[in-house]
Amino acid sequence: MIRDDLARMVQDAAQAAMDAGELPAVVVPDVVIERPARPEHGDYATNLPMRLARAARANPLDIARTIAARVPADASLAAAGGAPPGFINFRLSEAWLARQVDAISAAGAAFGDVDEGRGVKVQVEFVSANPTGPLTAGNGRGAAYGSVLASILDAAGFDVQREYLVNDAGTQTDVFGRTLLARYRQQFGEDAEIPPDGYPGEYMVELAAQIKAEAGDRYLRAEEPPDELVLRGIDVMVERIREDLEALGVVYDSWFRERSLYAPGGLYERTLARLREAGVLVEKEGALWLASTELGEDKDNVVVRSTGKPTYFASDIAYHNDKFQQRNFDRVIDIWGADHQGHVSRMKAAVSALGVDPARLEILIYQLVSFRRGDEVVRLSKRAGNIVLIRDIVEEVGRDAARFFFLARSADSQMEFDLELAKRQSAENPVYYVQYAHARIAGILANAAERIPTYDDGDVALLTHPMELALIRKMLQLPELVQLMARQLEPHHLPHYAQDLATAFHAFYTECRVLNTDELPLSKARLKLCNAARTTLARALSLMGVSAPERM
Repeated sequence: MIRDDLARMVQDAAQAAMDAGELPAVVVPDVVIERPARPEHGDYATNLPMRLARAARANPLDIARTIAARVPADASLAAAGGAPPGFINFRLSEAWLARQVDAISAAGAAFGDVDEGRGVKVQVEFVSANPTGPLTAGNGRGAAYGSVLASILDAAGFDVQREYLVNDAGTQTDVFGRTLLARYRQQFGEDAEIPPDGYPGEYMVELAAQIKAEAGDRYLRAEEPPDELVLRGIDVMVERIREDLEALGVVYDSWFRERSLYAPGGLYERTLARLREAGVLVEKEGALWLASTELGEDKDNVVVRSTGKPTYFASDIAYHNDKFQQRNFDRVIDIWGADHQGHVSRMKAAVSALGVDPARLEILIYQLVSFRRGDEVVRLSKRAGNIVLIRDIVEEVGRDAARFFFLARSADSQMEFDLELAKRQSAENPVYYVQYAHARIAGILANAAERIPTYDDGDVALLTHPMELALIRKMLQLPELVQLMARQLEPHHLPHYAQDLATAFHAFYTECRVLNTDELPLSKARLKLCNAARTTLARALSLMGVSAPERM
């Protein structure tokens, strides 16, 4: 990327100035190249001179001018110069910018890929809602966030695995089993009550009816939910969850069953043994505790209850032991809802107790999402009576709009999802606006094919109009954005970039006539630009898991 090239140029120029005695010999920190807030300041800038000023005991503007004078002439650069109070500003060559049109088209669907990850093995675990009920629409935000983040990490050169943890063990599974057995008995006319802490949703009645159809009265005389019944119920719920997520365009590489941790001699037992060897387990009040206070936490945490049953925390520790020690992921990214915020620090402490650098575990929290239709707050679901489901949202607004809207705000901020806006076919709807731009470009190219058989020989050097160059500059931001999002784990920048790119294209098309056989060489160059814009817009949409329509 040009930004990395500029950083190397500045680093070399600063060192050359020091070697020549033009600047005092000091340690040069990493050079940070950024885009100026105001376009008139150039395409890129660095504040390195201000960071050197104190150590060099020199005026930062003088340092900027000295280093800028040492930046070598380069085909990509039109100018490099010092600017108050101590920046070095860079302006790219317009001829170089125009040549990038061919480079973008040649890259095709791979445009935007960077080698930030260098094959580092990363697991992204997201959603992982208990399979005791259908997925709520709130899970849709975590699903879109995790799915798009994984795609971005893929594009950034990481070796990514997407995983869903199926919580098929523990207290909630027991409650699910008791509820299912009661609903199953009701299918045969028995007066069976669901437990007070059970699941009252209509979906449990539907599930019981399905199991009756499959198994007849096989479980009717059972006093406690048989494992076979519970596991069948969980399997059906997992399949429904899988279908709901696939309707949202979310697909996993792995579905990990929590129950597998508790096989005899399995990972749960080995994890406890590892913690005992590390000396971080203590017995008190009849239970087994992780001595989290010795690991920086403000309180210890129960791992095994006095009844001998493991806590959810114990499962989490064993599960993460599997991720790091058994499957050898270099990094693990967990994406949790806001209600899990309090568990972050203790999970980090547990990973540390396993002998794993806690920096290798990154836990991202996403905030709540609410839904409205215009001014009306949506509270009810047509299916469950008291919750909004992912399937409801997808059926109402479509997969593309659902993903785009879920992604449009940073994960750490609460969001409102306007269902009416998401369905609107106008420029007010951001996903429609972006998709329309892609369809418009496709239409231009299809129309051109009837009048200009080929534009492969178009000369991009003819692209000198300010709107043409502005569009190229916007396209070239995609690889930088992929790198930024991969580093900061912030996929929400992507829909905003796509909107900006669509705006840049519309501005270009308004100012620059594309199809003009009287100026055939310029038309061919502009058709090349249109094709590169389509390539870039399609890639941005594909990273979001949103379709790029040819017509609308």
